[in-house]
Amino acid sequence: MSALVPDGLIKAQTEHGGPEGRAWLVELPRIVEEYLDRWRLRVDGDPGHGMGSLVLPVLREDGTRAALKLGPVTEDNEGESAVLRAWDGDGAVRLLELDQERRVLLLERLDAARPLSTVADPWEALDILTGLLARVIAVPPPEGLRRLSDIAAAMLADVERALPRLADPGERALLDTCAGAVRDLVGEPGHHLLHWDLHQGNVLASLPDSGREPWLVIDPQPLVGDPGFDLMPSLDDRWEEVVASGDVPGVVRRRFDLMTDALGLDRRRAAGWTLGRVLQNSLWDIGGGETSLNPEQVAIGRALLGVYA
Repeated sequence: MSALVPDGLIKAQTEHGGPEGRAWLVELPRIVEEYLDRWRLRVDGDPGHGMGSLVLPVLREDGTRAALKLGPVTEDNEGESAVLRAWDGDGAVRLLELDQERRVLLLERLDAARPLSTVADPWEALDILTGLLARVIAVPPPEGLRRLSDIAAAMLADVERALPRLADPGERALLDTCAGAVRDLVGEPGHHLLHWDLHQGNVLASLPDSGREPWLVIDPQPLVGDPGFDLMPSLDDRWEEVVASGDVPGVVRRRFDLMTDALGLDRRRAAGWTLGRVLQNSLWDIGGGETSLNPEQVAIGRALLGVYA
């Protein structure tokens, strides 16, 4: 059974999962066997994984194709099953079975080899993703989810310690401006259900004979807040194509405009919360020992400064 645990997942949990993640890895083969037996499942292909989850293609007793997802419970994913139930398969993967305490989910099977990023035209792919985002954020959020107001307050509390660690004065100024935007907006954090990580890799094609719509959202890290906070994963997606365009600020603003127009967002407010994502991502990097900002985050932040000004 341990052969079903990929080396990449072992490496990720060993390096980043802390004691809880490492303990979960030790138990994982036994947990897999337990749920294959409990839900009468048969392994039906090679395992897949992300940073914190094992995903096994399986067959149910009646022959239905499904995917068994297992992972340690973390602050980021603890609301995943509640959100999948709220979406109820509308634009998103269906939840078939659940053990919430152990974070074991049985999901409908999608085509893991066909993420939305395989669509050749990046603007077509962004249109599809934006349409899905509009639908999933329109669903009322379940009770008990994390709130952007708390996330924003925690970020602002970290800024004073983080700024001196940056070597470049221009990067310190940018991060200070991002913090200023969050201070301006923190009193109105929004009330929508956010995915928090909706990039094209988290949209998969349905199986051809499933009767489902072509593309479905997976892997929410639920948060309640302003939809502007959900734009960043699409702004830095397929970044090599942005760079290859020769006009990084122009492509960033075009993506931003397309999404804010389609979602009906106030551009200035959405730009401010996107600067909040620049702040969040940068604080994570600085907390990990970095003394300079990620160039993608710098480029996106600077491209949107004029929108927020």
